[in-house]
Amino acid sequence: MTDSDPFDEIIEAETDRDPDLAVIEAGSRTLRTQGTGAPQADVPGRPEDPQVDAALREVEAELATRWGETKLEPSVSRIAALMDVLGDPQRSYPSIHITGTNGKTSTARMIEALLGAFELRTGRYTSPHVQSITERISLDGAPISAERFIETYHDIKPYIEMVDAQQEFRLSFFEVLTGMAYAAFADAPVDVAVVEVGMGGTWDATNVIDADVAVVTPIDLDHTDRLGGTTGEIAAEKAGIVKQAATVILAQQPVDAAQVLLKKAVEVDATVAREGLEFGVVSRHVAVGGQLINLRGLGGEYEEIYLPLHGPYQAHNAAVALAAVEAFFGVGAQRPDPLAIDTVRKAFASVTSPGRLEVVRRSPTVVLDAAHNPAGARATAEAVAEAFDFSRLIGVVGASGDKNVRGLLEAFEPMFAEVVVTQNSSHRAMDADELAAIAVEVFGDERVQVEPRLPDALEAAITLAEEDGEFAGGGVLVTGSVITVGEARLLLGRG
Repeated sequence: MTDSDPFDEIIEAETDRDPDLAVIEAGSRTLRTQGTGAPQADVPGRPEDPQVDAALREVEAELATRWGETKLEPSVSRIAALMDVLGDPQRSYPSIHITGTNGKTSTARMIEALLGAFELRTGRYTSPHVQSITERISLDGAPISAERFIETYHDIKPYIEMVDAQQEFRLSFFEVLTGMAYAAFADAPVDVAVVEVGMGGTWDATNVIDADVAVVTPIDLDHTDRLGGTTGEIAAEKAGIVKQAATVILAQQPVDAAQVLLKKAVEVDATVAREGLEFGVVSRHVAVGGQLINLRGLGGEYEEIYLPLHGPYQAHNAAVALAAVEAFFGVGAQRPDPLAIDTVRKAFASVTSPGRLEVVRRSPTVVLDAAHNPAGARATAEAVAEAFDFSRLIGVVGASGDKNVRGLLEAFEPMFAEVVVTQNSSHRAMDADELAAIAVEVFGDERVQVEPRLPDALEAAITLAEEDGEFAGGGVLVTGSVITVGEARLLLGRG
């Protein structure tokens, strides 16, 4: 580092946002979400053809026999072996790799929309899925068809079995899906892949790519049993996606995480662009169905961008996504001109993010959000307070047993009039009674209702929200887990 740009000053700048880049509170809070909400999100249901549905269920059943996503052996040896026998399909296209704690999927969707708007064929790999396993692999902005998913699995199945026979442990569920995604992208073929890590970075199965652009969304405490007990330790794992001479796009980070990430960038001669310094959110205003934002990118100002997603955090995700795409195109480095503003506006206006503050019903309004850790819950709480005029909000919470459930509930406590605790169908789900015991400690006994079955929990919450009358402004927020949100989405008639 030079004397004029000392390391300590850079670290401080990572967490002390320039006032000019601070979020601007909308002057009038009378403009609220109305109508039917965001456009219908691209979440497929079960295949209508019985034969295709049966074939997909057969593939899902075979995948279910493998290690789940919470059982890990920290190594990329198995996925590397699979890539080798497949001819390294992941090296046949450039890629943008995304890690972080929260905001990865929404950021990936924004990056995908921007690249697609500039007429590039995209492949996107994200996890977990909301309703259908086919959501995880997208081509040209849409999940691959069930038929293509099945075909891709059977195409690489012999190679999967070959690697299984050679390794101490069989390929995991996530490793197989990663192999399928990379093979599908090569087969398409795509112009660029947008890849979200599953967990961490260094030993994540996705980390057999050498991405030209590495993106790190905000890091917070999650998966502490596997990634480390501090944000700095977690950042050390996530920094593994930063490759030699890449460009690193850093969202705002805690001090210790920023230190680790910047040191890694120096070690591998990577170029760094930091939110709050090289790019960021200039201003934002609440708008019908989303927000109107002005962004500063690597190539200059991008004004009057409509984003049909709620919350300050989505505006910051948009700034990160824009900087990532600029970096991919060489804006700010090889080329001085910004991206075409009309194309950028068109791309952001098309973005959807299923299960992220998604309105699925009116009268009363029911909102789904997949927040599953305290940081995500705090961001969701802030966004709900800004975007909706609820006079009485009922929470439906179903969480996984390996999460910081107390922290999540504490983040929502000030805004929930009452909370209905439940559980989803996953084997990872926390027992409803166990969750209720924690909820009572946070909310008090009178504000907690227990409904172990999710359909009953939704019905109970809607009834509570309607107690003050149809026009009283009651609402329901379903949260705690992507699985809970996905199952609620199906029950409420989406997908």
